[in-house]
Amino acid sequence: MNDSVLAVIPARLGSSRLERKPLHPILGQPLLQWVWERVGPMEIFHRVVVATESEEVRQLCTEMGAPCVLTDPRHPSGTDRVAEVVEREEYRSYDIVANVQGDEPLVQEAHLARALTLVRDGGWDVGTCATPVGDAESRRDPSVVKVAMGKGGRALYFSRAGIPYKREGKPTAEELSAPPFLRHLGIYVYRRQALARWVALAPSPLEELERLEQLRALEDGISMGVAVVENAGPGVDTAADVIRMEQVLSRQTNTSTLSHRT
Repeated sequence: MNDSVLAVIPARLGSSRLERKPLHPILGQPLLQWVWERVGPMEIFHRVVVATESEEVRQLCTEMGAPCVLTDPRHPSGTDRVAEVVEREEYRSYDIVANVQGDEPLVQEAHLARALTLVRDGGWDVGTCATPVGDAESRRDPSVVKVAMGKGGRALYFSRAGIPYKREGKPTAEELSAPPFLRHLGIYVYRRQALARWVALAPSPLEELERLEQLRALEDGISMGVAVVENAGPGVDTAADVIRMEQVLSRQTNTSTLSHRT
C-alpha cells in the first residue's frame, strides 16, 4: 500500500443553506481560504487539492496557490466529488484519501490524524471523528448530526435525532459532555476501494429518510471507525454560523498577535 495520503477539499458554490458558501466572507476573507490556509500545510498529507464545480472557486484557488480540480456539477455530494478527483491520472497512486470539508476552518490536524490511524492501522474501511454533543440544544438540533458508537469504536448509526435515547429521564449536562452522547464531525478518511464502493451504491432508504449519505455506506456493510476527540470547533452552514465563526477566529487572531508581541 502507498502510505502517502491525498486530501481533497470539496467546495461547491451552489450551497442551499448559505449562498455561495466557499466564497462567503469571514472577517473579510473567503471561507474556503481559511480552510486552505489551515489544511494546506498539514504534514499528515502528501498532497492537498480543492474539488469544485465552479469557475469562480477555481479562480480563488489560483489566487491562493491551491491546486484545484473542476468536477462534474451534477455530483449530489462532496463524496462523489472526492471520488472523481481520485480517479484522475495524477491521483491514482493514493490508496488512502481524506475528505476535508470546505466549511470547517477550525479543523484540527490531530483529529484528521486520528481518523487516518483508524484506516491505516485499525483496518477500518472508513475513519471519522465525533465529539461530545455538549448541551441539550445541540442534541435537539437536527442540523447537528449525532452518532451512536458500538464496541471498538464502530459507527452503528448516524441521525439528526437525539441518539442514543435515554429512557429514564433526560441526559444531564455532565452526561452530554461525554460518550455515548456524541456529535459527528465532518471528517472522513477512506480506503480507495471503500470510497469507490460507496459512490457506486444507490441512495439507501435510511439515507433518503435522514438526508445523511454516510448511512448508505453503513447499510451496505462498509465498516466505519469513530475516534472520539475533544475541543472540536463548529463548521459553517448558516448565516448564524458565520457570526459565531467570526467571533472565534477573531479571538484566535488576537491571541496569536499578542503571543507574537510577547
